[in-house]
Amino acid sequence: MSVVAIVDMGIGNLRSVEKAIERASDEARVAWQALITSDPDVVARADKVVVPGQGAFRDCAAALGPGPGGLGGAVRSQIDRGTPFLGICLGLQALFESSEESPGSAGLALFAGTNVRLPDGRRDEVTGEALKIPHMGWNRIELSGDAHPYLVAAGGEGTYFYFTHSYHAVPGDLSLLAATARHGPMSITAAVARANVFASQFHPEKSQGAGLRLLAAFLKS
Repeated sequence: MSVVAIVDMGIGNLRSVEKAIERASDEARVAWQALITSDPDVVARADKVVVPGQGAFRDCAAALGPGPGGLGGAVRSQIDRGTPFLGICLGLQALFESSEESPGSAGLALFAGTNVRLPDGRRDEVTGEALKIPHMGWNRIELSGDAHPYLVAAGGEGTYFYFTHSYHAVPGDLSLLAATARHGPMSITAAVARANVFASQFHPEKSQGAGLRLLAAFLKS
């Protein structure tokens, strides 16, 4: 049976991701084993790789730190060889060089760019109410560039996904953007993609039907 490695960085509850992938496997009608692991060798042998995460960028950077024998090295090697990769929330932010959350902590630097904090003091353009940070709740996505097949399968333009975060990625290359979302007057990076890499700031595992459709598309790719 083909294996989806869910990379365990010691932060966050990964069971919801595991269960969502198992449900998506049933929906996709393909047999996949979702395996939570912190073993670089298991990650290196997997058929697909998922890096989810909730928590501090510092802890994520430490878990995916430098060195060919560690988790970071295994993830990089898999991406380099073309293995389908899915990053979720902190798993998206870790693809970039740095984060305002943890100055001095280095991400995987797969892409140029950094993660910045959503600014305080902004107000909803319609209601005038102060926007809360962290940004938590359901938001519609707006597709960027060529519509990514995972997002099309999930429902396409205007589909709602669930977000919970205080930081978002600002890519150095805007062609990486696969989708954005609005939080009041702010435009938020909702998803990035390039070749075999797709990552979302939103949580597919918490996004009900749309999230399951996205995960099923990932499994079938």
